[in-house]
Amino acid sequence: MNDWLRPTRADIAAEQILDAAAQLFVERGVTNTGMGDVARAAGCSRATLYRYFPNRQSLRIAFVHREARQVAAAVATEVAGVADPGERVVAAMMASIRLVRADPTLIAWFGAGDAGLANEIGRTSDVIEAIGAGLLPTATMADADRSRLARWAARVIMSFLTAPGRDEADERAMLERFVAPVVTETLERLVAQYNPNG
Repeated sequence: MNDWLRPTRADIAAEQILDAAAQLFVERGVTNTGMGDVARAAGCSRATLYRYFPNRQSLRIAFVHREARQVAAAVATEVAGVADPGERVVAAMMASIRLVRADPTLIAWFGAGDAGLANEIGRTSDVIEAIGAGLLPTATMADADRSRLARWAARVIMSFLTAPGRDEADERAMLERFVAPVVTETLERLVAQYNPNG
């Protein structure tokens, strides 16, 4: 393995800190987990912790981004063969919801006291937006339109995580009835707008 591909000590330390934080998020909740708690759980000093993460928000964002990338990779693999735009967006959203719910370190973010933090990060994160865009069917459209569609899709997913449907079938039915037609129609309209001869 090339040296430049190997994780550095800093990378390993940051990962260990995020792993310690993840466990605390499950045990105590995201809001109730302080930097001192994380330092103790990671077995490092507060000074060391602050060297990697200057404040609680930077720690939270790093954790969310790390986990979101892993979920996105799993979802992308799962929906790779789905060509129909409506079916693809439903499959991607259902997979995202299922994967988050199955992981105690992720679903902890959507409890009553912590959902606001998750929504704030989801609303303002370029990484979450990029991941959302990657799960959408490909179509030619302006970056601003793709960005808005991706942010809307992320909000739909977060709404199911904070306010679930009756069961998985109910959630799928809502996505198929209300979300898929909107995405399909929007993509068709935007493709026609940006490719009038196509």
